[in-house]
Amino acid sequence: MNEAQDEIELSDDPARLDRARIHGWLASSYWSPGIARALVDRAIDGSHCLGAYRDGIQIGFARMITDHATFGWLSDVWIDEAARGVGLGRRMVQWFLDHPDFQGMRRIGLTTLDAHGVYAALGFRALKKPDRYMERLDPAFDALLNGGGDAPA
Repeated sequence: MNEAQDEIELSDDPARLDRARIHGWLASSYWSPGIARALVDRAIDGSHCLGAYRDGIQIGFARMITDHATFGWLSDVWIDEAARGVGLGRRMVQWFLDHPDFQGMRRIGLTTLDAHGVYAALGFRALKKPDRYMERLDPAFDALLNGGGDAPA
């Protein structure tokens, strides 16, 4: 499924993904600093990924982890710094929300540090019952998120 608009093309063709570029973006992010390339490759292989391209160069990335029936998790939404501020991230998230494979799911979740307004405009909200949610973090990753330790492999 391809979509061209405003000279930026969205494509979910896995062969087009620039995995080295995606790794660089994610390794510099607040949520996965220093992440290993092999881990990024595994995450891409296990997800439905979307790339944004201008003149054949990848400028954005996002992925959906899902059972294709009841639940999806939107992750790793990244827009190259030079392409930010024009609504591309919003457009990419909307692409997933409109995609036929993701219709009828009961829940699509995500986490964000600084884009609450973007996601709220697309229908996302804070957890309705946060007391029902739990998570299990790898100890090294937990330490990293809390300001200590090195990135886990």
